[in-house]
Amino acid sequence: MNPGQPRRCIAFAGNRRIASGELAHVALKTKEVIDRGEHPPVLIFDEETSEPIDLDLRGTDDEVLKRLAKKARKSGSAAAPAEPEAEAPRGPGRPKLGVVAREVTLLPRHWDWLNSQPGGASVTLRKLVEEARRANAEKDRIRQAQESAYRFMSAMAGNQPGFEEATRALFAGNPERFDTCVTRWPADVRDHARKLATATFQ
Repeated sequence: MNPGQPRRCIAFAGNRRIASGELAHVALKTKEVIDRGEHPPVLIFDEETSEPIDLDLRGTDDEVLKRLAKKARKSGSAAAPAEPEAEAPRGPGRPKLGVVAREVTLLPRHWDWLNSQPGGASVTLRKLVEEARRANAEKDRIRQAQESAYRFMSAMAGNQPGFEEATRALFAGNPERFDTCVTRWPADVRDHARKLATATFQ
């Protein structure tokens, strides 16, 4: 999910899709189902990652929305870097890069090589990471899409016929075989699994 964009999700009551879209909309639609006393288990997933989402749906609609807004503010502030209370004027030299200091463990020969590079170890490591990100961007996208599809399928279709064969087709990049394997799944589960899997086959 891109920063600043509302979180999108999808909710199921048993094998039936309740709603999809922004979190607040899905939360209220899910609350309607629960308040009616329907018995199928209700599951909510992040639309992009298929991570399960736990919501507190007690109380009125307004109370639910207020809790969601409070949680969003809290997670947003936690994700944002703490700003210094005061900062002295900067003199000439390299500008701040917003870097984060963390421990890196390497063998002595690796440190020797890094320190011998122009700009030193930190500059060289940043360049290597950026090059790797660019080189592996498509592989990373496919892997993340596969993980998302598999996460959803495991939660919603682990007991469905053809699940294991569909999983093999997903990771083998075989869309025709995947479509065949999920044909007998409940319609809403099948359709969302296909939507997620499509991103891995592109």
